[in-house]
Amino acid sequence: MNDLLTSLKVPAEVQEFFGTGELLFNYGGHFEQYETGYHRVPTTPHLWLAGNPHCREVIITGAAMEAIAFLALNAHKYQGLQGLTFIALGNLPQMAQLIWIRQHYPKRKYTLIFGNDLLGRLADIRVAAGLHGHPVSFDYTASRLGITCRRVLYHFIPEQVSLNAFEKAMGLRLQCRTIKPRKFISFLDQLKYDANQ
Repeated sequence: MNDLLTSLKVPAEVQEFFGTGELLFNYGGHFEQYETGYHRVPTTPHLWLAGNPHCREVIITGAAMEAIAFLALNAHKYQGLQGLTFIALGNLPQMAQLIWIRQHYPKRKYTLIFGNDLLGRLADIRVAAGLHGHPVSFDYTASRLGITCRRVLYHFIPEQVSLNAFEKAMGLRLQCRTIKPRKFISFLDQLKYDANQ
């Protein structure tokens, strides 16, 4: 059990699932570190993993602490945690990471947990497309967002872009579910807010 996570009201079974001790998470030699008032997430080609390698559902996020916060707030929605694997990609999802996930977790249900802001929605698109072998690139101007995928350029108004809008524009379902906190940018922000109420 970790005192900081306990103060954030992270249930004991969630802490046990993630094996939390010190809040230092290893991404293959690069580290995410979390302390009160400090959160460092690496940009790395490696991954952080937790859970069952024989899972039914893979939950992908940008940070280990976001995975912990998500499960702390949503564990009641799962029929046991044995069917889950969490993967954190760091600050910038990379195609090599997504190829690795696709190879090691084929035919799984993918759930994406990224921020409830423009960067989070772009991460949803990059990860969902990458998991299906479609690299994307982004071009952002003051009022337009261009997304190139499969040699086609799609234009969006930044405030309206989402994985769903991108799938409709492409005419392709990428079969990834996204979950966003309703009133916060991240589940970690929600967890910290709820702990202070």
